[in-house]
Amino acid sequence: MANRRFNQRNVRKITRSGSSLNVSIPVEFLSQLGWKEKQKVMVKKIRGGVAILDWKP
Repeated sequence: MANRRFNQRNVRKITRSGSSLNVSIPVEFLSQLGWKEKQKVMVKKIRGGVAILDWKP
């Protein structure tokens, strides 16, 4: 990924894993948010896309 042009480095593809679809999130975003591997998140549908939020019990 280090060879991607600057304006395309946050462009991601939707991939299939079994019966689920996945989108990878840039590691820079996760480190800025302080999120860790296996952390629970909430996915919410919003107008024009989705929002990924930290899960609060």
